[in-house]
Amino acid sequence: MQRLLLVSATAAAILAGNADAWSRTGAGGVLYRGPITPVCRVGTPCDAPAPGVTLIFTRAGHAFRVRTGAGGHFSIPLRPGLYAVRVVPVATIGSGLSPRSIRVPFGGWARVRLMLDTGIR
Repeated sequence: MQRLLLVSATAAAILAGNADAWSRTGAGGVLYRGPITPVCRVGTPCDAPAPGVTLIFTRAGHAFRVRTGAGGHFSIPLRPGLYAVRVVPVATIGSGLSPRSIRVPFGGWARVRLMLDTGIR
């Protein structure tokens, strides 16, 4: 009986450690929008940060939301795995968001640069 309790306690400690490791994983980066002008010129930015945009990360039927800050920055804790990414409301002009998926690594954060196409041509 003592051996069973020791095995159960060890398994619980390992699982708790994994849960703790998952709390230190996620995705962060900047969302840009562009082009912001009909003609891109050398020395003039053709894209800009996209503040106040809601991003949705979806995996295995679960959706997680985050809103970009003033500089287009976002940070969201997520468990490791592959997530589909989209914006709401859905962009109806341009080619949408790119990339459309990200992978959160085990034991770390995915650093991503997302681009929202404005459709300006």
